Amino acid sequence: MKKLMFLFVLIGFLSCKNEPKVAENRIKEDVAFLADDKLEGRQTGTQGETLAAEYIVERFKAIGLQPKGTEEYLQSFSFKPKTDPHSEVVFTTNADSTITGNNIIGFIDNNANTTIVIGAHYDHLGFGGEGSLYRGKDKAVHNGADDNASGVAVLLNLASRLKIKNDQSKGKDKNNYLFMSFSGEEMGLLGSNYFSKNPTIEAESINYMINMDMVGRMKADSTLAVYGTGTSPMFKQTLKSNNDKFKLVENESGVGPSDHTSFYLIDIPVLHFFTGQHEDYHKPGDDSEKLNYVGMNLISDYIYNIINDLDDNGELAFRKTKNESDETPRFKVGLGVVPDYLYDGKGMRIDGTREDTPAFNAGIQKGDVVLKLGDSTITDMMSYMRALSVFDKGDEADITVKRGEEIVETKVKF
Repeated sequence: MKKLMFLFVLIGFLSCKNEPKVAENRIKEDVAFLADDKLEGRQTGTQGETLAAEYIVERFKAIGLQPKGTEEYLQSFSFKPKTDPHSEVVFTTNADSTITGNNIIGFIDNNANTTIVIGAHYDHLGFGGEGSLYRGKDKAVHNGADDNASGVAVLLNLASRLKIKNDQSKGKDKNNYLFMSFSGEEMGLLGSNYFSKNPTIEAESINYMINMDMVGRMKADSTLAVYGTGTSPMFKQTLKSNNDKFKLVENESGVGPSDHTSFYLIDIPVLHFFTGQHEDYHKPGDDSEKLNYVGMNLISDYIYNIINDLDDNGELAFRKTKNESDETPRFKVGLGVVPDYLYDGKGMRIDGTREDTPAFNAGIQKGDVVLKLGDSTITDMMSYMRALSVFDKGDEADITVKRGEEIVETKVKF
């Protein structure tokens, strides 16, 4: 009987030993820490951002990533804040009033010739400042749960999954993986810009770059925006063949208001994942309890499958794309609304309005679709911006919106 019992225990032990290890899912826990009030909004160069950096470093260590910064996991950079918004930032250590940020960089080495960069910025707006859309009188912490604790949490999840896959396959993947959490994004893509000029690996070895910025607010219709789809001929088919969960909104351009742009500008194919703006964007209300964690897990699965699918395709070809920002009209006024950038119907749908703005004062509501502004018919975001560009402060214009099945006509004063 004792021998029989020993045999059962031995079989149980061996079967447990042979079970493949599964990555621990800590997405919700990671967001909760990074978006906590005690980090005071993680503004670049502050103690709150330092606490966030220390946390991410410890997570990289626990996952088993190798350090790939200039000082272990950190790549520090110092800069003088811009006084002219149209000038380029100057990286320097020899000036008064400099601010120091830290990129956090970890590596999985598969002894491959090419490396995939997976990135997400971890800084935010602190107590507000220039980038804030908050109009309250008292200063308030901008926790940035969606922007961009969400992207960092998915990055950490992918790092854990790819590390376990690497361990179990004994490094047979045909790419290395570089995981990078950027500082200074909110001040002008500073961390990614600095890395692109001072890479800690050979820039020529970077196969492609994946960026996750604001992936925490997937809507009920499961819309997911993917930018940069035209930067390599492999991307569109790969995105399509791995998708059975999302309503994809694709944009070919490699240039946009996030860190993938810095890599595109040095001729690297890029993909940027984004679930859209919302009423809490750049406001104190961007808190962790408002995120769609089921959606974040689906996005992590999707990106993981895309990476695996592309693994056998060698070094991806790079393509330049049309820079849509060059064609964006300049305008002096605005409605004071949050556009729904994921809307692909006719017109421009409003995702939120702000108090004491032209739209709010005209009775325009969240969910309204702008069909006409002044003499211009609105078919999409670009035509909306063209229509705005003809108005000056103090002008009044007719505006037509669709509200449900009703057509509402009113006037807006800029």
